[in-house]
Amino acid sequence: MKPQIICHMLASLDGSLHPSRYTASPDGSRAEWSGLYEEIHNDLEGDGWIVGRVTMAEMSKAGAHPPADVGKVDRPHHFARRDAGSYAMALDASGKLHFAKPDIGGDHVVVLLGHDVEDSHLAELAADGVSYIVSETADIDLAAMLDVLGRELGIRRLLLEGGAGINGSFFEAGLVDELSLLVAPALDARAANQGFVEFGESGLAGKVQLSLKSSQTLSHGLVHLRYAVSPV
Repeated sequence: MKPQIICHMLASLDGSLHPSRYTASPDGSRAEWSGLYEEIHNDLEGDGWIVGRVTMAEMSKAGAHPPADVGKVDRPHHFARRDAGSYAMALDASGKLHFAKPDIGGDHVVVLLGHDVEDSHLAELAADGVSYIVSETADIDLAAMLDVLGRELGIRRLLLEGGAGINGSFFEAGLVDELSLLVAPALDARAANQGFVEFGESGLAGKVQLSLKSSQTLSHGLVHLRYAVSPV
């Protein structure tokens, strides 16, 4: 059964995901905005959270270290833990992420991988105590992988907190149930600024629709908007 997916994001008024580039505000600071974002993350009570490869690489901070003897590896999935209180997940189609330990801030790591990932990479992840799911199709089937997470790990609610690319992929596949958006009183305004959702040239018009569930003014100038998301 597919977990409920809540896309939970902090963005500037013009959609930027990078607080380090925000304009200053007398209403609050980047640290205060990030703190409230984390508080709401906890309040949403997800069984885990998922980001893309680039975001996870900033947290994992490890280089490649495949074992000398690869041996037999488990496909299509390997679960080093099934009883974690929370899970930290990453979509890494090409198998470029490496880990020095099997958790991020105490949350057990699960990596969603592309079909052609090398056995040596799977052996490395398993040796590090990291769990993984390998796509059984040439193109990554996010819905099928989410079903595995629900069935094997009992995940019922997953917080999508990635960059524009992974967020766009989940939206385009019709997998997002809710958008939780914290809007900071700040601008980025760079010409190259990328919003928190992106899906190629076609965008998402005609694919999803949003319906406002609630809006709340928080401290430090933040506004919390919640939208139900449904396919068109």
